[in-house]
Amino acid sequence: MKSPTFKRPQWIRGHDAHNHDVHNGEHGVTMVLVAMSMVALIAMAALSIDVVTLYLNREEAQRSADAAALAAARVISISGITGTANPNNDTTSWQAICGPTGTATQVAQQMGALNAVGGVAPTVTVNYSNAGSPTGVPDCSGYGQDFAINPTVIVQVRRTGLPTLFSRIWSRSTNSISATAAAEVFNPSDSGPVTPGGQIVPVVPRCVKPWIIPDEDPDNPGKRFVGHRSGRIGVPGIFPLDSGVIGEKFTLANDCSGPGCTGSNLTTNPPGVITASKTIYYVPALISTAPPAVAVPSCATDDFQNSIAGCDESTVYACGVDKLAQADLSANRGSDTSTAVECLTKIPSGDTIDTTAYPFQIKAGASNPIASPNQVITSSNSIMTLPIYNDWLDTGSPQPLTGTNPQITIVGFLQVFVRTVDTTGNMQVTVLNVSGCGDTASSTTPTAPGSSPVPIRLITPQ
Repeated sequence: MKSPTFKRPQWIRGHDAHNHDVHNGEHGVTMVLVAMSMVALIAMAALSIDVVTLYLNREEAQRSADAAALAAARVISISGITGTANPNNDTTSWQAICGPTGTATQVAQQMGALNAVGGVAPTVTVNYSNAGSPTGVPDCSGYGQDFAINPTVIVQVRRTGLPTLFSRIWSRSTNSISATAAAEVFNPSDSGPVTPGGQIVPVVPRCVKPWIIPDEDPDNPGKRFVGHRSGRIGVPGIFPLDSGVIGEKFTLANDCSGPGCTGSNLTTNPPGVITASKTIYYVPALISTAPPAVAVPSCATDDFQNSIAGCDESTVYACGVDKLAQADLSANRGSDTSTAVECLTKIPSGDTIDTTAYPFQIKAGASNPIASPNQVITSSNSIMTLPIYNDWLDTGSPQPLTGTNPQITIVGFLQVFVRTVDTTGNMQVTVLNVSGCGDTASSTTPTAPGSSPVPIRLITPQ
C-alpha cells in the first residue's frame, strides 16, 4: 500500500521533537467557545425581538389613546358644552355626553377598540378633568360650571396578556403596557383673565363659510352672541332649558335684495336682526382666490361657491382689530349660496338634527355616503362655522356698511347646523356652539387654530 501523498505534521498529533504530548488538553475548546457564544447571541437576539415588539405595541397603545381622546373631545366640542356655562344651567344634562355611558365616552371606547394593540382590542378607560387636573372622574356632570370653560378628556389604553416570542424559554409570564392621552376642548371666550398678559386668545378656525353676521342674538333681544371686548358668551346655556344660545333656531337670511349689496339693495343696513321673525341677516365675505379652495365637489362652480362647498383655507378669519376682514358688497351671492349649500349638504336628502332632547343628535340622511339613514353621527357637512363681526364699533348703536369692500372686525364664531336652504340663499339653522375672542385679541398672542370655532388639542400625551 502506498504511503499518503501528504503526511499529517507531527505537531498536529500532539507531539514535540522529543515525542511529548503538548496539546491533548486543548482538544474541542474552540467548539465549546463557539457553542457558548451561539447561546449568548441567540439569547440577545431573542431579547431584542421581544423588546422591539413591546416598544411597537407601546406606540400602538399611544396612538390608540391619542385618537380616542381627540374623538371624545370632538364630540364635546359640537355638543355645545363650552357654551353652557350658565349658573342657571342644570349640569346633569352633561351626563349624556361625558358620563359613564355618555356619547363622548362611547366614542372614545369605540375608537380605542378600533386601534388594536398587538392585534387585540385594548381596554379603554375614559375620565374627565376639571381645571387641568392630571386626574379625572368618569362622570363630568359632578363638576361645576367651570368645567364648561375648557373641558378635558383623559383616556388610558391598557393591553394585558402580551405574549413573548423567544424569552418564554426563561419565563412563561406575559407583559402589560399602557398609554395615556389628554385632549382639551378650548373655548377662547373670556380667556383674558387666565392668560399671561391678560390678552384674549384669538381663534383661527379653518373652513369658515363666507357669510358675515352681526353680533346680535335674534332669540334674545338686546343681547349679543359674544362680548366685542372680552369675547364672553352673551347668553350661555341650552335652549329652551334656560333660554341659552345653544340650540337656538333662526333664519339666516341673505341681506342682498338686489343685484348688489350696496345702498338701498341691503335689506337692513347695518345688517341686523328682526326679532319677531327670529331672522338674522348676513352679507358675503370677500374671499381669497389664491390658492383656490380644496376638497370642492364637482357641483360647485365659481370661487364663492367653492368656498362654501369646499374648504377655503386661504381666506383668514381671525379675531382682533389688527386682523381686519372685508365684506364683498359688489354682488348678490344668494343664488351662489343656495347652489353651494345644496351641493355640500345634499339637502333635502341630507343629514338631519334632532333637538327634542339634549345632547342633540345628528342623524345621517339618505345621501350620506358613509352612514346608514338615521344612524347617529358625530360629524356632518351640514355643520358650518360663520364669522361674527362687531357691528357696534363702540358707538352705542349698530353702524352701517359703506363702500364695496368695507373692513370689519371679527369678534367670534358661530357653529350652526344648516337644516334647509331656499333659492335666494336663506337658511334655517340651529346653533351648536359659539366662541368669542373679542376685538382686543392681538396677533402677538398665540392663536388657537383648528377646524372648529372651539378647537381641540392634545395637551398631555404620555
